[in-house]
Amino acid sequence: MSSEPTPPQNDEGIAGGFPLASEARGVLEAARREGRGLTETERAIAQVEAFTPEEASARIALNEAVEEDPGIRRPMVINLGPQHPSTHGVMRLITELDGETVLDLHPVIGYLHTGIEKQCENKTWWQAITLVTRMDYLSPYSNTLAYCTSVEKLLGLEVPVRAQYLRVIMLELNRIASHLVWLGTSGLELGAISVFFFTYRERDAALDLGEMISGERMNSRYFQVGGCADDMPDGFEAELRKFVDAMPGHVDEYEQLVAGNQIWLDRLVGVGVLPADELVALGVTGPALRAAGVPHDLRRSNPYTGYERFEFDIPTFENGDAYDRFRVRMREIRESTKIIQQALDSIPEGSHIADDRKVVLPPREELAVSMEALIHHFKLVTEGYRVPAGEVYSGVESPRGEIGCYVASDGGTKPYRVHMRDASFVNLQALRPMAKGQYLADLVAMIGSLDNVMGGVDR
Repeated sequence: MSSEPTPPQNDEGIAGGFPLASEARGVLEAARREGRGLTETERAIAQVEAFTPEEASARIALNEAVEEDPGIRRPMVINLGPQHPSTHGVMRLITELDGETVLDLHPVIGYLHTGIEKQCENKTWWQAITLVTRMDYLSPYSNTLAYCTSVEKLLGLEVPVRAQYLRVIMLELNRIASHLVWLGTSGLELGAISVFFFTYRERDAALDLGEMISGERMNSRYFQVGGCADDMPDGFEAELRKFVDAMPGHVDEYEQLVAGNQIWLDRLVGVGVLPADELVALGVTGPALRAAGVPHDLRRSNPYTGYERFEFDIPTFENGDAYDRFRVRMREIRESTKIIQQALDSIPEGSHIADDRKVVLPPREELAVSMEALIHHFKLVTEGYRVPAGEVYSGVESPRGEIGCYVASDGGTKPYRVHMRDASFVNLQALRPMAKGQYLADLVAMIGSLDNVMGGVDR
């Protein structure tokens, strides 16, 4: 463990930096006056928009000092990404460096922008489910549940209890799969290659189970407004029980591989520390917040889809560093297996979806024998259903934190407005205060420890 590096200062004791955002206009205007194009560094400067007054004053003072004495060493502006395997998607980080020390950091997003929220407004309520599942592509079930529960609230539609249990089962299976991807890819970035093969072995089994119940391994629209697309098929419960019974032993294997490894400890312990009050102020949720000792989890604080029926712990630690984020996610995998086992043991009989033919597609077997069912199916698919005018927000605890869906209806067959509160987007704010004053090599560990998915950030 190295001591925290001190940002270098110039002769006047001013921390290094480049011009504040309000001066970016001056950079652009100067380039226009001189009849030249912007350099790469000037383009980077022009995009920076987040400085405190103190930081801005320091940067202005340094610029003035450099003009008087060109020999003063200025920080080097380097792009990390947007095409980089350790940014967990297409993200650009403008890093301001003095040697190996990160003096400042500015995430630039939008390279993966898909316009999903706007696309939803051009689709029927039923069709939009297929779009929202593709935002945070590692937790599609959380995306679709946030959207579906919002629409159900506007409709006043009650979801059958069995459907709620099925939703919980698939949400927790998806949480396990997502955390496995996080651990495997984070291991690769830190040089722990073996753990990647171990975690993807179990992740593949989880995707097989998803395919078994929904027909798709990823981007499933298994959750529907009113419940689920289908019930558990034959053999699914037995395979799922086999998976969750074995999972705690697999977590033991992962921890034996890395938790006591000195290199793993050196790369994570004390890295990316942020206190709980600062995380709360930034709106950070999920494992990144719980690793700092805040036991906030929507499944417990604001239960949805029947989570109040299950016994489970909310893992928390106190240090708020990358290592505690690792420990929280390993504990969460264990808790998810407990929830799934409870759901399988107590799932009631009943329907997997609400019985409202104005909203829910009729059973496929009725289409060949019932003209009324065929008409309902045709009208729902071609025209969609109407949702009463109003607006509502629904939050879900995804593997990365709170993902929420705000929808507004004007009483028509299409959403008037759809907006998602994505956990990765909000949590990304924590990267800059984490990284300032730390080493560039540790920046990779910090990015990984937040587990951002750029599909959700850009959506």
